[in-house]
Amino acid sequence: MKITIGPGALVAAAFIGPGTVTACTLAGANFAYALLWALAFATVATIILQDMAARLGAGARLGLGEALLQISERTWLKWLVTALVFTALALGNSAYEAGNLTGSAIGLQSILSGSSIDRRWIVLALAMLAAAILLVGKYKVLERILIGLVLLMSAAFIISAILVGPPLHKLLLGFVPSLPEGSVLTAVALIGTTIVPYNLFLHAAACRQRWPSGAGIAEARADTVISVGLGGLVSILIVATAAASLFGTGIEVLNAGDMAVGIEPLFGSAARVMLGIGLLAAGLTSAITAPMATAYVLGEILQKPAGSNAPFFKITALLIILIGSLIAMLNIKPVSLIIIAQIANGLLLPVIATLLLMIMNRKALLGEYANGLWSNIAGALIVLLTLGLGMRAILRVFGVAI
Repeated sequence: MKITIGPGALVAAAFIGPGTVTACTLAGANFAYALLWALAFATVATIILQDMAARLGAGARLGLGEALLQISERTWLKWLVTALVFTALALGNSAYEAGNLTGSAIGLQSILSGSSIDRRWIVLALAMLAAAILLVGKYKVLERILIGLVLLMSAAFIISAILVGPPLHKLLLGFVPSLPEGSVLTAVALIGTTIVPYNLFLHAAACRQRWPSGAGIAEARADTVISVGLGGLVSILIVATAAASLFGTGIEVLNAGDMAVGIEPLFGSAARVMLGIGLLAAGLTSAITAPMATAYVLGEILQKPAGSNAPFFKITALLIILIGSLIAMLNIKPVSLIIIAQIANGLLLPVIATLLLMIMNRKALLGEYANGLWSNIAGALIVLLTLGLGMRAILRVFGVAI
């Protein structure tokens, strides 16, 4: 079997953004290695769900948005799913795009320590770069660019971990499930930033473009395991770097940019630069994949011409970048949009995961690539988990702490 790295790398690029880097940094700084098991679990769960999406795209030649519209003849259900997807992706990704661009700018500022360049100009430059990459249009070119950025990000965080040198025995103990006092919310955040609903849409659409003949199932599965597994490893190394360099030091850390500054006195400028490069690449990859996912999904739901070279795709992607960059440059706190997106995502993930399971059991649609018993059992357990996470996210939005 030929090993191909492709759409899976887009998934890794999407879930390792500034939000994930920040959650991992805080986990390591506050709880050392104790929550590594949560990332390991989240990585396995992500591989299981993304494998289903990959088989849908590469096998049935369907995007997830298209498949959802086919699952029921009931108009009200189609409208409900459409409304949830639109709210979570169009509004949510516009707000999150601001965070992606800002996080990437913080990474560049960490590299250029001492520079007086206004962050707003950096955000503008990065937004223009993301837009230029998406305007290329050709899927294979986009894929190669994102693979390169993922490899750069991975190398940066791996080198950072090596420079800091976390003890191996403590790393291994972190995979034994435990919840230190006050760590529940952080553990949930680590899982929630890894299992991302829009990645299911992105992956199916990308696999359909990558393997147009419908004969790439084996390659798609291997790509999913390798790429998402690498993404999980990177997240684990970020936690380990923060744990080894910051845990117990009393240094206040709010994001990965603070970690980059905080570790320089102990581990030198090389560690700061590597972390800065990692954060820059993480923000830029997410700044590209969030508009991609939105454009793919809205195109499928509205039945517009598919493909990254289609005018609708480019216009939608550019609009997401424009809104996100304006929010970031004007220092607007997109609280309302993010609250709406949190509610929609909290509802969307278990709903989409359930519908995905239903689709993957349609043997007439997928034939030999339909789910087997173990895939269904694993998928059902993940649905239950995501339902709990979703309810908790919604309750937190309304001020109910659990």
